[in-house]
Amino acid sequence: MKGKTILIVEDDAKIRQLLKIYLEKEGYEILLAADGAEGMKLFEKLDPCFVIMDLMLPHKSGEELCQWIRSDMKSDIPIIMLTAKVDEADRIQGLQLGADDYITKPFSPREVVARVETVLRRTANRCSKISYRGLTLKPHRGEVKFNGELIPLTMHEFKLLYFLMRHPNQILSREQILQELYPNEERSVIDRTVDVHISKLREKLEAMGGAPRFIETIRGMGYRFHAY
Repeated sequence: MKGKTILIVEDDAKIRQLLKIYLEKEGYEILLAADGAEGMKLFEKLDPCFVIMDLMLPHKSGEELCQWIRSDMKSDIPIIMLTAKVDEADRIQGLQLGADDYITKPFSPREVVARVETVLRRTANRCSKISYRGLTLKPHRGEVKFNGELIPLTMHEFKLLYFLMRHPNQILSREQILQELYPNEERSVIDRTVDVHISKLREKLEAMGGAPRFIETIRGMGYRFHAY
């Protein structure tokens, strides 16, 4: 389970779509921007976990975008730069701006996927969150947002959503959920509490404008979080 959102900022539509197809096959959620200014807007609104950017972009260059992410946004999320520039000086400049890796064009989409996996293994502690379809949960902050808007949750609602999002598209029984939420209490006393928590959590999620139905009730079996 990846549950990580990658922002691709690339002005070549064919390259954008090709990378999107290959990365989605590996379980990533993909955001697309055609220029640096659009990339900034998506970054601010949707808080991706990884950025792949071309250096030569309209409106705002890749260098400007990278510097903005590192300096203005104070973010240390992983960044891979794509470029047709092959000079060593250009590569060094990109890395000095804060990029974690640098890929020259033309490239294989499989190589990009492999580089993403490598960078993520190396920087795992820099992106502690789960994100699906605009819904982002940050476990260390105790924070949940939909399309950048904060959703106020109780402690148990947060723990419940975190548990569901860690097991996307899987059916979880009431007993499994009870063990997660109340590991040290008598389950017989709180058997129907799961339904109450689910109902309140679902209500808060669906109150967000444009939010899809994330939580499905599977009759006689439990609940499932729809990641895709």
